[in-house]
Amino acid sequence: MGVFSTSRIVGGLALVALAVAGCGNRAGDDKPDNGTATGAPIIIGLDEDSTGPGASYSTIAGKTIRLAVQDINDKGGVMGRPLQLVVENDESDPTKVPAVLQKLAGHGAKALLLQSGSAAILQAKSTLTQLGLPAIAPTGVTATLVTPPDHELIYMLANTTNDWAEVYCGAFKAANITKLGVLTDDTTTIAALDKALFAAMSCVQIVATEKGAANASDLSAQVARLKNAKPDAVLVTSVGGQFEVLAQNTLGSQMAGVKRFSLASIGNQPSSWKLAAPGSLNGLIFMGSINTDNPRTKELIKVLQAKYGKDYDITAYDAQAWDAVHLLKQAIEKAGGPDDPKKLNAAIQSVQGYPAAFGQANFTLSFSAEKHLGADGPCGLSLVEFGSDNKPKGPWATYQPPCKK
Repeated sequence: MGVFSTSRIVGGLALVALAVAGCGNRAGDDKPDNGTATGAPIIIGLDEDSTGPGASYSTIAGKTIRLAVQDINDKGGVMGRPLQLVVENDESDPTKVPAVLQKLAGHGAKALLLQSGSAAILQAKSTLTQLGLPAIAPTGVTATLVTPPDHELIYMLANTTNDWAEVYCGAFKAANITKLGVLTDDTTTIAALDKALFAAMSCVQIVATEKGAANASDLSAQVARLKNAKPDAVLVTSVGGQFEVLAQNTLGSQMAGVKRFSLASIGNQPSSWKLAAPGSLNGLIFMGSINTDNPRTKELIKVLQAKYGKDYDITAYDAQAWDAVHLLKQAIEKAGGPDDPKKLNAAIQSVQGYPAAFGQANFTLSFSAEKHLGADGPCGLSLVEFGSDNKPKGPWATYQPPCKK
């Protein structure tokens, strides 16, 4: 076993149509019921981008958040009380975040799950301070989300862009890559991620950066300029979906033989693999977080496949969403209930050595008053390589991050 089994471990759902706009609960939500829990409901607010640029990953996480709530309710809830989700949509638009969070608080939410773009979540920090409600960003990866100012009530699970930079630098050193070209989309989410990631990547010279619209239909000019800069490798940074497929198709055609890297997006969107030109993903290396040597990952795969069918492919978004809900359950129990936000926040900070459903087998999550990033070391990351069939074939043989704490 390893990062992948023979049954396609990294995956996800079909690409999400982004044409529908607006806020509020999404039509067709698989709304959790009370299960076997009989007490007064504990309301959890979910800010889920279901129609904006972050929808391609937020809706994957959102479905598993609902599944985790149902799992908890079916097992008696939290202290005998069912969890109840209230959902709003900020469309990864930072200007909409304050109103969305205030609306969730008005619905009676005792804690929040922020499943949106990084730029939007950054805007949420000051509003959380005003509301006094603790929040977890299940799939957030930008380190500044949990650093001062206004970080007292916000928490993340996954390795941040600082860890990503360390892993990329290790990979570049191992592969003798000194000059890097960057192809990026124009979303605010990726702009925030790029700023944080590249600030920590002094190990490599970025010789060219090209940007394209998230809904671009042609990236030939951008790739031609990248080719003229003669980089040793190209890194694509995008939210995935249409842009990522177009980028990889174009790079595979115009820059064959140049090593390509990507973020986690492409590895967590298997429907994109099907849209890519035959062989265009071959040799592409992405930042992964799923490892089937992890027994919690194996158990979550069983849960997901029981719900969605045996062909369902787990993603990091699934695992991080699942862990976020169960961490909230543990915190509510430690706090003796959900009604005192200060006690609930302190209870989150008391979580130590929580065995995660993603990362390597011994990867854990811990928090404290000073540590709002759960990841205990880089063991939550792996570099994964695509094969000629446009599917991940396993760990990249040239380099893997060391598992240290």
